[in-house]
Amino acid sequence: MSASNPRRLHLNAFLMNAGHHDAAWRHPRTQPERVTDVRYFQHLARTAERGKLDSIFFADGLTLWGKVEHNALGGFEPLTLLSALATVTEHIGLIATVSTTFNEPFHTARKFASLDHLSGGRAGWNIVTSGTVDEARNFGQDEHLEHSLRYDRAREFVEVATKLWDSWEDDAIVLDRERGIYADPDKVRPIDHRGRHFAVQGPLNVPRSPQGHPLLVQAGSSEDGKEFAAQYAEAVFTAQQTLADGQSFYKDLKNRLARYGRAEADLKILPGICPVVGSTEAEARALEQELTDLQVPEYGLAQLSGMLGTDLTGLPLDGPLPELPEERDINGNKSRFTLVAELARRDGLTLRELIARLGGGRGHRVFAGTPEQIADQLQEWFTQGAADGFNIMPPHLPGGLEDFVDHVVPVLQDRGLFRTEYTGRTLREHYGLPRPAGRLAPSVTAAEGQPS
Repeated sequence: MSASNPRRLHLNAFLMNAGHHDAAWRHPRTQPERVTDVRYFQHLARTAERGKLDSIFFADGLTLWGKVEHNALGGFEPLTLLSALATVTEHIGLIATVSTTFNEPFHTARKFASLDHLSGGRAGWNIVTSGTVDEARNFGQDEHLEHSLRYDRAREFVEVATKLWDSWEDDAIVLDRERGIYADPDKVRPIDHRGRHFAVQGPLNVPRSPQGHPLLVQAGSSEDGKEFAAQYAEAVFTAQQTLADGQSFYKDLKNRLARYGRAEADLKILPGICPVVGSTEAEARALEQELTDLQVPEYGLAQLSGMLGTDLTGLPLDGPLPELPEERDINGNKSRFTLVAELARRDGLTLRELIARLGGGRGHRVFAGTPEQIADQLQEWFTQGAADGFNIMPPHLPGGLEDFVDHVVPVLQDRGLFRTEYTGRTLREHYGLPRPAGRLAPSVTAAEGQPS
């Protein structure tokens, strides 16, 4: 990057009901009674936009995650919610998770094209493959698809979706009232896809949207996940605990891009961080301890059992992790399994200590400190080859997002690391990514001057 165009951080706000900490809903600073109140999320979206963040993001699953007895779980379907948020914001990107395992490409392409039009080009799709038996059982299956098969289906799913987005050319709509021609039929074409998993005729019933394609995001860090990201993703949400692990993941993923004809700048890597902000370090650590003290061990143990694919019910909380299976034998989230197992082994944590460490970020890095200390951490990872930006996971809402926007963002701006104003209108422009050309647009033919 030149001095006149310095490299800048990308910041996404990952919003989750009362906050990312599993005990956040019990803290007096949160509003769990509002998790189905659209005005609550509109306030959060406007707060993130006030901070000039690139985007907001909602995760999603096709089951009721965790023990609803002990956490504020459940809530809005994310595309529906983001459509409502599009009407009260102008700039911030709107990213939703949609699974390729329990959806169809036509539905998904249509929904994201609609959101992209509704928002003026701010839609993003976090592509996941769904990895739990509970999700499978909501769709008439007793088991979920094998890990590599889920990614095989995901690859074809994305191929079909992009063909559908490209089934209308940008200038297909003619609007010739005199001749009675609304659209040029030669520029709205079937895709006639026939593959292993899908058969889709097309075209899409939504014209090509402002971004062409929504921003494509991916969040898996397994071998299958990294290879999928290298081929398709434009932003990656990832979880690493240490700078060295972040650097290793960053280098590995960037090095895979060339085999797909892509440059390093074509993919932005955003590790997750759960920032516990205090005006002093002691205040931040006190808030972190307050949240830990509100944890329900039974809930944390169930969450941990799910992450490790091992039933930990009834084990002594002050004892160590039991023997675990190998990663290759895990059919759920392989990368999260390995991260959690290594964290416990590296730091010699008991089950109780591990539950406390995972409470804020479920494996993502948690850091408690002053705004300057948090900015130091972000700057170190950004300048030392571990990140292009960050997936900000406020431990409690709305205050955790407000603290980050009002106190950490200005430090990053003062250091020249983050924008002070939006310079683009679309999510792709925020991330410095090009608008993809439609694949169906005709190239120069022999009749147009090339030798036949």
